[in-house]
Amino acid sequence: MSDQMFSKGTDTEHEVKLDSELIYAAWRVGAAYGGQTVPLEVVTSFVGNGAKIKIEGKSENGKKLGKVSSTIKNNKFIGELEIPEDIENGDYIFFKVSLPDNSLDGESNHIPAGPPIEATNMKWSTDEARRGDVLTLSADIEGASDGTEATITIYEYDSDNIHDVITDFPAVVENTKIEVQWEYEYHEDTDDIPTQEEMDKYGGSYNPPEYFFTITIGAQELGKEQESGILNFKDWIEVELVDDNNDPIPEVEYEAVYPDGTTQSGKLDELGKTRFENVPPGDFKITYKDVCTEVEEKEVTQSDDPDDDVLSADEGEVSTETQSEEEGEEEETDDNFDDEFGDDSQSETDSSWTQEDNVGGEGTQTESSGTQEDSVGGSGTQTDGTGTQEDSGGGTDSQTPRM
Repeated sequence: MSDQMFSKGTDTEHEVKLDSELIYAAWRVGAAYGGQTVPLEVVTSFVGNGAKIKIEGKSENGKKLGKVSSTIKNNKFIGELEIPEDIENGDYIFFKVSLPDNSLDGESNHIPAGPPIEATNMKWSTDEARRGDVLTLSADIEGASDGTEATITIYEYDSDNIHDVITDFPAVVENTKIEVQWEYEYHEDTDDIPTQEEMDKYGGSYNPPEYFFTITIGAQELGKEQESGILNFKDWIEVELVDDNNDPIPEVEYEAVYPDGTTQSGKLDELGKTRFENVPPGDFKITYKDVCTEVEEKEVTQSDDPDDDVLSADEGEVSTETQSEEEGEEEETDDNFDDEFGDDSQSETDSSWTQEDNVGGEGTQTESSGTQEDSVGGSGTQTDGTGTQEDSGGGTDSQTPRM
């Protein structure tokens, strides 16, 4: 761009003529291949909005790439030319620019060109990924020489074809092949994933995060129809059940409900723990059976004091159903309680305790009854006769039922 210098006074109007100029004309990619539509750019100064521009594409070996006629807006023009599929390997392409109303002409840079590129055998090294897994992405490349630069783009699949870009990174063609490694991480909140129960309200179905990748070489993006196959995200969760003293409650039966609606039953180990592998991500619900230890109950007689009409333990109503103690703890008798009511009969509360987790959640929960929700890596404390806990994301949960 030429320098503009003025030496006249500023207290008088002067007419100044500004020279039009073609600043540059260039391709917007570093290489082109047959069958691709290649973008180009022209930048000018002082040509005026609406100035006419003509572009003609050529190759050094005499191939014609077509012509474009348009107008300049804000001193810039962005267009594209299609590369013929029969262009020879080793050829170079360029384009000529003309702005007839401004008497400007120019030529773009020359970039290498070659025959069409094809990507085949695009695939993941596995069809399921867990947090921290290192995956291999690979494809066979035809038409590109060794050393050709490429870009890998990973998308989260959307059934409406509005796919979200997760990440992109460079790759290089070597021995007619692309092979790169990528470590999988899930950075969103799994509680944002609708469960099957929630989708039932709208007539839909549970859909966990799914991924595919593409390969871009030059101006061509290969694999946009999910030729790589779909990668599924699987999570895990570890659960620990403890009492008020933080001692484990072993061998308690449970039933787990996964986000996709499937269920699994089992029993905690001798340390009050269990681990679920390959779990669909999202809200996870687990119900424990017969968690509470024995609670003494006496037959209640009517009295003048209304507080004597109902017997409660830990702010929860005591059940009248009698059960055996599954944890094998010794039954205890409250002598003062017996003296007051004059009856030594006993029964144990029938208590199930429910926890809802977003898969892989971490936290300790304590409550009389109710619900706690934690996000990834979150923590809380709950002591419970009955209640519900929800967590999310890759860790360990400890629950403390009220004894």
